[in-house]
Amino acid sequence: MTAANPATTPADSPARRGRPGYDREGILDVAVRLFNEQGYDATSVSDLARRLGLAKSALYHHFSSKEELLSVALEAALGGLEAVFDDPRASAGAASDRLRFVLVGATDVLVARLPAVTLLLRVRGNSPVEQMALERRRVFDHRVTALVAEAQAEGDVRDDVDAAVAARLLFGMINSVVEWYRPGGGVDGGRLGADIVRIALDGLRTS
Repeated sequence: MTAANPATTPADSPARRGRPGYDREGILDVAVRLFNEQGYDATSVSDLARRLGLAKSALYHHFSSKEELLSVALEAALGGLEAVFDDPRASAGAASDRLRFVLVGATDVLVARLPAVTLLLRVRGNSPVEQMALERRRVFDHRVTALVAEAQAEGDVRDDVDAAVAARLLFGMINSVVEWYRPGGGVDGGRLGADIVRIALDGLRTS
């Protein structure tokens, strides 16, 4: 009897991917798009399986639940945003420079992970996964507010605007990108963060 070729054994076969073309990442991409189209609460596992052309059992081979899909997608968005603050450029130098770096970095994350960030901005706290995501967003927002306050104290940003209000307005401008930016369109995503920050921060500068 001929020995099995290791390259075609079940352990390495594409059959582990469910239907060819849909691995874990591919399923997640389709799920996030569907959540954004229909709303997370309004999307069932059956809806997702139908969109993928898979049996629900094949879907559960990769993800234990709809909640896990949501959790992984939100982690992609939140992890990217939090990593901006982990960069040394977010913690060294003048506060206004650090603020500029964080705002550009956050916009770059939004552009690079547009579907996941769009989903993050639409969660409403209807589940523990969403509540945790909202808490992490609040922590991020507080860190940005603290940077605005530092820049005000250093005299580089006008101090006649409340720091929390300024931070909300800055991110209102950045977050609006999910409504109109489309990859491959007429707007250069690579310079979008710099353009937004130039318009936003120049209006807050003291001179």
